[in-house]
Amino acid sequence: MWAMIVKEFRQMRRDRRTLAMMIVLPVILLIVFGYAASFDVQTIPTVAAGPQGAALVARLGEPFDLVKNAPSAGRAWAQQQIRDGKAATVVIAGSGQTEVLIDGSQLFTAQKALASLSAAQEKAAARAALTQPGSQAAPATARPQVTVLYNPGLKTSDVMIPGLCGVVLVFIGTIITALGVVRERQSGTLEQLAVMPLSPRDVFLGKVVPYFGVAALDLAIVVGVGVGIFGVPFRGSYAVFALGAILFLFVTLGLGVLISSVSENQGQAIQLSMMVILPQILLSGLIFPLSSIAVGVRWISYILPLTYFNMISRGVMLRAEPIGPLWQPFLFLALLGLVVFTLASLRFRAYLAPAPRRGKAGPAAGPLPAGAAASSGTPGPAETAGEPAAPAGSAGSAGPAGSAGSAGSAGSAGSAGSAGSAGPAGSAGSRDSGRAR
Repeated sequence: MWAMIVKEFRQMRRDRRTLAMMIVLPVILLIVFGYAASFDVQTIPTVAAGPQGAALVARLGEPFDLVKNAPSAGRAWAQQQIRDGKAATVVIAGSGQTEVLIDGSQLFTAQKALASLSAAQEKAAARAALTQPGSQAAPATARPQVTVLYNPGLKTSDVMIPGLCGVVLVFIGTIITALGVVRERQSGTLEQLAVMPLSPRDVFLGKVVPYFGVAALDLAIVVGVGVGIFGVPFRGSYAVFALGAILFLFVTLGLGVLISSVSENQGQAIQLSMMVILPQILLSGLIFPLSSIAVGVRWISYILPLTYFNMISRGVMLRAEPIGPLWQPFLFLALLGLVVFTLASLRFRAYLAPAPRRGKAGPAAGPLPAGAAASSGTPGPAETAGEPAAPAGSAGSAGPAGSAGSAGSAGSAGSAGSAGSAGPAGSAGSRDSGRAR
């Protein structure tokens, strides 16, 4: 039993990928859920519009953070700021009634803003009651009119389904692609593709394009089910959404091929894929708001492709955001796709067409044996003395015995001995022929 335990520990130590998954993955989960998994929104980016907007935001206090002030702007400009994703809340305070616009596509931020506004109103009413004990409540015109845009009912499905579109693309592009390529390697058919009259680019595209089509079909199904059954609105442009999905698919397919190039079997491919997918689901803003993630972990969110696709999908589907304000996520997806796809292509090309290895250098040239000299036509001892060697002896000069037979092949008996000079008998015959002579 002890021998089996030692054997298992040795195998576990040799399988470094599995060992890393067993040790590193729990640490990652601990860090993510300890520092990043939080629904508490600490700050709410707020834009002030109207002459008294900035003063009202200052009175509201935390968590409202004033990021822009436009004293001469109105409601149309304020709504455009929310649509373009530049603010989560807009306060409009001028000559008329005070309005507060809240972005409902940011679910947890909107809930926090509503709760903070309600708490601020209760504090103001309590303060007024303390200062003026006999006064009535403030009139309705003094209370701000709160409007939730793009998700008035604060439905979770309206926020989650655009993000699930990205999760489907990550699953198809990373796990399924990696398993498909590794399956070819395990069955031995990938080596057969390497010797076929196809370039590595043709093989690479031939492996990737089918998964691209399947992922596009799954994306269409998810969007159709979300809009048709769950009632998720699709207010934006289908072309902008499709462009973002194509860029995101390039990144995920490249990750799948890159994982397959460093995996020896399907188990390793699944392990590496899970280590790539899990941080994207937890740190991309799909479940937890980016603003609630700790700063020491938040930087990881900005190198994950799913973070930028979530911005595109929610902006297009819920807020009808055009491509102009979305230039940053599009640019980052394009850069990530270029880097990942280039690395995957190089790894795949190196696997299909490996560089030829240099052969080992042969032994240094030196004096040839007597038999080799005879077989290569080099004059032997008999030829040096003026007596040519017999052809039969040269043909049989595979070893020292053959060379001896060749040297003594003067008569017919010597010829017979030379023909049999592959062994000791040939040597004896050659010596007999020399005595007979």
